[in-house]
Amino acid sequence: MGTAAGGVGSGPRYVQIADEIVQQIRAGILKPGDMVPSESELVERYGVSGGTIRKAMVEVRASGLVETRHGKGSIVKSRPPVRHRSSDRFRRSLRQGGQAAYLAESAQSGATAKVSVLYIGPMDAPEDAAQRLGIPAGAQVLARRRLYFRNGTPVESATSYLPWGVVKDIPELFAENPGGGGIYARLEDHGHEFAEFVETLQARPASKAESSELALSPGAPVVHLIREARTTAGLVVEVCDTLMAADQFVFEYRIPADD
Repeated sequence: MGTAAGGVGSGPRYVQIADEIVQQIRAGILKPGDMVPSESELVERYGVSGGTIRKAMVEVRASGLVETRHGKGSIVKSRPPVRHRSSDRFRRSLRQGGQAAYLAESAQSGATAKVSVLYIGPMDAPEDAAQRLGIPAGAQVLARRRLYFRNGTPVESATSYLPWGVVKDIPELFAENPGGGGIYARLEDHGHEFAEFVETLQARPASKAESSELALSPGAPVVHLIREARTTAGLVVEVCDTLMAADQFVFEYRIPADD
């Protein structure tokens, strides 16, 4: 999708129609809170079948620019400012200053942040997390599942998996609020000094359950990020499985040019 507003690009007819609607939203012709024209209006406007319009609206919803409300149709989203997710977010100085990464970034961007804790407790390690942690699949881990809000909108969900042998003697990690600097500060307090954080990202459409949790339109784009927290002793002491609403984040990384 990349044609100017008012023009229809190449490709199947439903893609052309979706492209034009998306460009109208991006150009401000359709503003936040506006209703997207109904199926019957679009059928008349473009001279196509209802099936073609329904296909087009699947593409429009996948853009993440509209939300569908039962019985009302599709409405252009009010999109809060995009938040930068920087490679500086895990600096030790932030933890020592009592700031967890998400709250520190949100404060820097002037947003109101909230973290809702959904679950803290023992869990059998999922296969991927277990492999990254270097433990058998199904071994007991501590799971910490959170939902993150920005200006009242859910933008990110995350589940941390921590080896039971590491956390069993750190009672703060079982608390809803682990204290200033978050769980990484508590791990370092107990001798687990971090050497690096390794993140793997994949963009994909949200599942039905994910769309519901993050208040997205069905099939809206999300970024699936998995982070490994590695210590100077060569241990992975946390795997964090994170899902983010793609239109809420810009990723910024600092890549050293020297050896």
